[in-house]
Amino acid sequence: MSEQISQRELRNDSGRIMRALDEGGSFIVTRNGTPVGELRPLRRHRFVSASAAVAMFRGAPRIDSEAFRRDLDEIADQEIPDRA
Repeated sequence: MSEQISQRELRNDSGRIMRALDEGGSFIVTRNGTPVGELRPLRRHRFVSASAAVAMFRGAPRIDSEAFRRDLDEIADQEIPDRA
């Protein structure tokens, strides 16, 4: 849920607002009680190293590739329709 703040609050309390944005908070900015804009944090891309990814999946269950392929074949239609 976005916190509603006035234009004056945005000007006077920008430090708190920026910290809240850093922590994932969002705001609706109002002027004379009317919403005029929205402040929300940017999506940040997080890099995950190959070694960290391998470590995360090390304990994952093994996949039986033949059973996986059979399951996919049951669900997915592999037929290519004729072009008319």
